[in-house]
Amino acid sequence: MSVDQFLTTVGAGVVIAPSLLLLILGITSLVGHPLSERTIGRLTQIATVTGLIGAVVILVLMLVLGTRHVPVELGNWVVIPEQHFHFHLKFVFDRLSVPFVILSFILCGTIGAFANVYLHREVGYRRFFVFYAMFLLGMVVSSLAGTIETLFAGWELVGLSSALLVAFFHERPSPVRNGLRVWSVYRIADAAFLLAAVAMHHQTGAGDFEVLMGSGPWPHGVAELSAQQALFVGTLLLVAAAGKSALVPFSGWLPRAMEGPTPSSAVFYGALSVHLGAYMLLRVSPILALSPVLSGLVILLGLITAGFAAMTARVQTDIKTALAFASLTQVGIIVVEIGLGLRYLALAHIVGHACLRTLQLLRAPSLLHDYHALENAIGSHLPRTSSPWAKLLPRDVRDWFYRLSLERGYLDALLVDSMVRPILNVFRWCDGIERRWTDWLAGGESRESDRVPAHHDTLEELV
Repeated sequence: MSVDQFLTTVGAGVVIAPSLLLLILGITSLVGHPLSERTIGRLTQIATVTGLIGAVVILVLMLVLGTRHVPVELGNWVVIPEQHFHFHLKFVFDRLSVPFVILSFILCGTIGAFANVYLHREVGYRRFFVFYAMFLLGMVVSSLAGTIETLFAGWELVGLSSALLVAFFHERPSPVRNGLRVWSVYRIADAAFLLAAVAMHHQTGAGDFEVLMGSGPWPHGVAELSAQQALFVGTLLLVAAAGKSALVPFSGWLPRAMEGPTPSSAVFYGALSVHLGAYMLLRVSPILALSPVLSGLVILLGLITAGFAAMTARVQTDIKTALAFASLTQVGIIVVEIGLGLRYLALAHIVGHACLRTLQLLRAPSLLHDYHALENAIGSHLPRTSSPWAKLLPRDVRDWFYRLSLERGYLDALLVDSMVRPILNVFRWCDGIERRWTDWLAGGESRESDRVPAHHDTLEELV
């Protein structure tokens, strides 16, 4: 076996390991023969360790052989000759994808071990690990995607699993409502991503990143687009990244995503999922480099997001929401770094921030205990310092900013009115058509769920 064949085999194994995990957990749950908690824990451990070892082996061989680009071709899975469309499945190991996929395996493995204990004997234990496997596969596919179609497939798996995990406690209305909001925002991001993919296909005739981003391994490729084409495609991709990473004006969904179990909040929204948009911008960074206007838009969006999130994080009254906005502050700075062309710095920032935020979110439930332990260690209360802005800004201005931060910039209401409600209305309209059709076929009411009375468990629901 040649070195290239060995690299291809190991590379395929990195993707196959989480795929098998999702297949086994999904099928056993569907046929009504769920596995025991111990078996699920072991399978999760085997899949993450196998994938991690494969990624590390490829990294070592790349360093030893001086190789900077290892493609794994799996061919065209869907071909429509009349429409000149093909779904080309390809994975790439390079300086960008290898650190990110290793990070994904390490953090997902850590969260898997944590959740195995945290959710022990919970009713939704098996359901959580099915979503977990879906998320892990989505992150691995997104990280290693060598074509825009492959990236979109992983992007969708991450989005679907994230929305389902937000609505994990589906016996209460609030998580379900928040899951719908996350899903609605993701639809906007996905629509922009699809339009960008179609435009790139139309302009270059292929979805392969090697063709789209020009010759040369990341980050030295030069995209074969004009400045105008780069501005159009790049703006769509920026909207997609903003939706996935909760940048302004899509920031409203991030604190609501904390409704899910703590393990999923830690790894999905605080560490990995929130960075996926920034990662995608890094992947298409040769396009950003072609247009100074586009680079300026990226920097401006990052600065606005970082400023808004830093201001909002300071007035939050619960630790998970405060950490969510703290994560958003760092993501905004990362986006600024990408716009400035500091690609290696942005990649290192993503890796370091993801690890730190995972630890903080996992420790969030014991924050008060840690706080008291720290005060006991120093023998006094922690000092409280006033903000330097208190000396620079008049009281009225500071009150205005406080109210703006407390209301989270009113972005949540803006998100609901401009995006979530129209999308839900479309879905309800489609549901109404289906309901009339099934009622006609059944000769009466066709849904038993219609006879279940609505309940109001929360004050927000009553309002």
